[in-house]
Amino acid sequence: MSDDYYSENRSTSLVFWATGQMAKGMLYAAVFVIGIGLILWAIYGVGLLLPEESKQAPSPYGALVIDTTADVA
Repeated sequence: MSDDYYSENRSTSLVFWATGQMAKGMLYAAVFVIGIGLILWAIYGVGLLLPEESKQAPSPYGALVIDTTADVA
């Protein structure tokens, strides 16, 4: 039996390698984007579980505002 059925030269090998690398990168990017989406969806779900009073409370950043206006006589 001869090995001529599937012969692969150097350029074909390089094309297969490059295609595999691009497919692997696409898979990594898809997993990353889906992971970020799941994290955002979980944060949204926790926000839905919060009571309505917590959404209508005054901003906690009001205490950090420094009033710099001074009356000069």
